[in-house]
Amino acid sequence: MDPENKYELIRLENQICFPLYACAKEVVRQYREPLEALGLTYTQYVVMMALWEFGGMSEKELGEKVFLDSGTLAPLLKRLEKQGYLTRVRLEEDERVLIISLTKEGRALKEKAVSVPGAMKGCIDLSDGELWELKQLLDKALSKMRR
Repeated sequence: MDPENKYELIRLENQICFPLYACAKEVVRQYREPLEALGLTYTQYVVMMALWEFGGMSEKELGEKVFLDSGTLAPLLKRLEKQGYLTRVRLEEDERVLIISLTKEGRALKEKAVSVPGAMKGCIDLSDGELWELKQLLDKALSKMRR
């Protein structure tokens, strides 16, 4: 390798990971305002979306769906439980399994949450086609990384 170019691979501008990281961070920042009306952080919102879509499930299943480990998910679920949005109940037949279920208040929050995607429209200044293409590429990359 040419000694003058040996550091080319570690230049920030040549990284794929950095713009992904920076975009993700900026998108989460943009979500802050619309989610304040719901009393949720972005990560809590993602967890609630999974529960609204799939219903009650174990903490492990939920973590797999939203890509969060137990160390991150457990305190987040405790906070959502304190807010009255969900319950956490251990299975009698296997106390290692924690079942997460929405409360009436948690299900009702879904009605308020339908306004969030509209509030986020235009957050990323790309055409609908470009956004769809970006989502498909990110889904594909994520799928290949999970194998």
